[in-house]
Amino acid sequence: MALAMTSSSPQPPPPSHRRRRSPQPVAPTPNANPKPKPRAKALPLLSDVGVGRDPAAIKYYARVASNLAGAGRLSDFLLAAEGLRAAAGDDPSFAARISARLLSRGVAAAVRDRGLPHVLEFLRDAERVRVPAAEMIDADASDAVAAACRMLLEERRMAEYVEVVEALARCGFYVQGIVNPMDVLKIFVKKRDPDMAIRYARIFPNSQLLLCNTMEAFGKRKELKNALTVFGALKDQLGGINMFACRSIIDICGHCGSSVQARIIFEGLLADKITPNTYVFNSLMNVNAHSLNYNLSVYKHMQNLGVAPDLTSYNILLKTCCNAREFNMAQEIYEEMKKKERDGLLKLDVFTYSTMMKVSADGKMWKMASNIKEDMQGGGVRLNLVTWSSLINAYANSGLVDRAIEILEEMIRDGCQPTAPCFNIILTACLKSCQYDRAFRLFYSWKKSGIKIFLSPEQKRCLDGAFTFCKEYPSNDGTILVVPFRPTVTTYNILMKACGTNAERAKSVMNEMRRSGLCPDLISWSILMDIYGTSQNRDGAVQALRRMQRVGIKLNVSAYTVAIKACVANKDLKLALHLFDEMKMHQLKPNLVTYKTLLTARSNYGSLQEVQQCLAIYQEMRKAGYQANDYYLKELIVEWCEGVLSSRSANQDFYNLDLQPKRKESFNLFLEKVVTVLQKDVDQNQIVDVRGLSKIEARIVVLSVLRKIKEQYLLGNSSPG
Repeated sequence: MALAMTSSSPQPPPPSHRRRRSPQPVAPTPNANPKPKPRAKALPLLSDVGVGRDPAAIKYYARVASNLAGAGRLSDFLLAAEGLRAAAGDDPSFAARISARLLSRGVAAAVRDRGLPHVLEFLRDAERVRVPAAEMIDADASDAVAAACRMLLEERRMAEYVEVVEALARCGFYVQGIVNPMDVLKIFVKKRDPDMAIRYARIFPNSQLLLCNTMEAFGKRKELKNALTVFGALKDQLGGINMFACRSIIDICGHCGSSVQARIIFEGLLADKITPNTYVFNSLMNVNAHSLNYNLSVYKHMQNLGVAPDLTSYNILLKTCCNAREFNMAQEIYEEMKKKERDGLLKLDVFTYSTMMKVSADGKMWKMASNIKEDMQGGGVRLNLVTWSSLINAYANSGLVDRAIEILEEMIRDGCQPTAPCFNIILTACLKSCQYDRAFRLFYSWKKSGIKIFLSPEQKRCLDGAFTFCKEYPSNDGTILVVPFRPTVTTYNILMKACGTNAERAKSVMNEMRRSGLCPDLISWSILMDIYGTSQNRDGAVQALRRMQRVGIKLNVSAYTVAIKACVANKDLKLALHLFDEMKMHQLKPNLVTYKTLLTARSNYGSLQEVQQCLAIYQEMRKAGYQANDYYLKELIVEWCEGVLSSRSANQDFYNLDLQPKRKESFNLFLEKVVTVLQKDVDQNQIVDVRGLSKIEARIVVLSVLRKIKEQYLLGNSSPG
């Protein structure tokens, strides 16, 4: 390509570098013959300039291109640069001859005057002529481009922003300096747009880390589907599977409550002949800590693959045994861990001891808890707040309240300040052992004076600065340390339970809670309603429920169930069913206790409507996945069909329906047919299909039809014929 310079362009320099002197004026002579003036040299075309021919001309035209860029004439700059590159024979030193300062000035002006799209087009074209303009511009021009990009981000033009950053990255622009990539990815997480997040993260060299962080961000929001989408993109990345990503997605599955999905991911790794590392195994077992059999199989698989379990692996197994209440198995694992510690293979930590202490507390094995405490002290591991709390709980669950108080005092002497839950454990122990008055005495004593501990001078020196909000009083040969007791809502809830059926005393405790600056919670009100129901005060229970709504407490299934239970205890099935319907109207799903409370509300049925209500609840219960008390329901239906309302019939044994597992399916079919019959109008065809039923079941179905027709006739709704 040849480009001739116009007349307005600056004139090229002469070929020689030597300065020419200005000739001195001389007096003219008449006989002198003047020499002719030399002809001006023609302007060279860019195509005539080549490496080795005239380096001065290349330098000159590079300066021309720089000046064009500095003037903001980026299109003209590209033409000059393209022609000069061709003339220079792809000499790599060509780009270095362009002034980065002038180029930066032109780019900054173009961003300001013509916008970001024009600059992007220029950068792409510059790359085509092998001028790395994006890498040559200075900090001011880069800041101008970055500011224009951030403007797109502020206007939430996300798709356009991603396209611009992609284009800049292809041109070699330092896109990491525009904005923190995670700030943009968090926006896509908030928008629930995993596809755009993946596309944006892949722009950067540390894309794997960014995708992992994005996956975890979706996980924190419990958006498992989106997190799995990002994980799929991570698996498709070059460089093989990322074990950190596998561990993270399994942890996310656990956080989202999907242990099944975690198992699927693990099985997918095995199917791909990938051996997970110890951390992946640990995450999988931690997510499935509720399933002892599965975790034992994972542990066995871990050994078969030659993956060495670490201390965390054993701790998770202990946790699983604790959740499954397999205390003996937990003790066996603990003994194995101690053996490995003696062999120098493991070093037990405070988590190990705390888990075993909890096992002892749940199993009411205070002797075992005492031995674990000695193991800790022998191993140089100091008991922390969790360990001391579990130790107190071990004695409290065993009914040894006095010993639990002694452990509390020992805990203080060891330099560990107790919190309210430690005191609550002892109060709960009094409640479980029916020492209600003692619970109140301890509470008021602790609240008034705290708990007083005598410290020797040596003990005091060891505890300096270890306690807060405590008072010290000098005593003979020592110091009295007073540790304050700060009751919580849970503390007052325990005291309310200790009120038994005394609703007035429970209300007094609740008022005292308010005076202490605490607000009764959902549990507090539920306890009060339960006390009202137990004391046959249905109105008090319902009033408490309405008061909860007025004070702004969001009712849950448990609160409604307690109120329904109070109505059932007072034989007010109508109000109980009304509360049941109200609960469902608020989009609350009844639980098993709710259904059982309603189904056992009556010992007999006196009308078709009551039976229909019962069967509707029964059907709803089965659809929700709960197992009903079929035997109890069968007896009520039999009594209603035979007209036996409150007395037992001599022929009751005749209806001894077999509810063994082999007849369970038949009985379910029987109940379905009864439901179908009772849902029909009397005027409809009353033909009943009794195939698949036993004689007794078929008789009950037929009787239900007859009883229904009879009741409707007595009400005057139809004729018997």
